[in-house]
Amino acid sequence: MSNAPLKLAVIIGSVRVGRFGPVVATWFAEQARRHGSFEVDVIDLAEAQIPLELPAEPPALDPDPVRPEGMTDLTGRLAAADAFVIVTPDYNRSVPASLKAAIDWHFTQWDAKAIGFVGYSGASGGLLAIEHLRQIFNELNAHTVRNYVSFPRYYLLFDSEGQLLEPAEPAAAAAAMLDQLHWWASALTVARSLPVA
Repeated sequence: MSNAPLKLAVIIGSVRVGRFGPVVATWFAEQARRHGSFEVDVIDLAEAQIPLELPAEPPALDPDPVRPEGMTDLTGRLAAADAFVIVTPDYNRSVPASLKAAIDWHFTQWDAKAIGFVGYSGASGGLLAIEHLRQIFNELNAHTVRNYVSFPRYYLLFDSEGQLLEPAEPAAAAAAMLDQLHWWASALTVARSLPVA
């Protein structure tokens, strides 16, 4: 197996005006770079054209549909990734519509890849969205790792410059998740090269 770093896509799931996602994603991307096992690509869904109306054919029948031109870059970057970390808030006890649409527009890009989560929100810290995402990615034959990072009442945890006031515990949680993500992504990268039984 190659010793080259695995490609990790960190996806900012919210596109709402004034969102806090980029702050959390910037922090996490730095943790991933410090981990040293990943080549990190931060993907901001606000930069992609993601229609909420999906193709007529379900992905099981057409796993690679014609997509809007404004989604070409996103699709290529998802396909190139060996693993993903989704940075998401809770919206009405679930996932942002933009994130769900981006997931549903793709199929093979998630297949047999490892996925981790960083949540942020009010009291729940994004855990309600994360639980829904675990179910969604299970259906897409992706593997979600057990460990995660959560920021309940995130607005009290970061300063005005986007730095954590008490970084030690979140950094430890991120390192533990990245260890799991690297193990699974390494195993699945090998597995994807094998014929399906």
